[in-house]
Amino acid sequence: MANHHNKRYSHTIEFLQKVLPAPATILDLGVRNDLSEMMETYGYTVINTDGEDLDVDYKDIAGKEVDAVTAFEICEHLIAPFNILNALKSAKLIATIPLDLWFAKAYKSKSDKWDNHYHEFEDWQFNLLLEKAGWDIKKKEKWTSPINKIGFRPILRKFTPRYYAVYAERK
Repeated sequence: MANHHNKRYSHTIEFLQKVLPAPATILDLGVRNDLSEMMETYGYTVINTDGEDLDVDYKDIAGKEVDAVTAFEICEHLIAPFNILNALKSAKLIATIPLDLWFAKAYKSKSDKWDNHYHEFEDWQFNLLLEKAGWDIKKKEKWTSPINKIGFRPILRKFTPRYYAVYAERK
């Protein structure tokens, strides 16, 4: 696992533990990955989605009975994240997103048509999306993502928050 993923995953796990202590059963939106496995080592039971297009194929998973739904780095990949966020029946949601940065363009994959960012939100935009989808934000946190390179953008990344985490409950 890349070092920058290690840092991001560590922040994510720390936030998760603050708002939803283990043991808990989680529906994690997105396919199984290193973070899913990491959550399990901390005592969580993790159910991942199967790679379906969550913009249009979410009705079967929206009503799953779990302690919480997590959406770690997934909403930016959806054209219409409101639809699934609104349809979820879970009482708790923990989500992280990369923040929109004025000095970095949105991520676009050259090799994978599904791995693109349709949105990179500012924190207030994501808050509005969650509130409109019926969520009440209870806790939020930001963190930086510094990289060990030389240049203007790497310097800015040391001081500018890149990731935003939110814990919300159904209204």
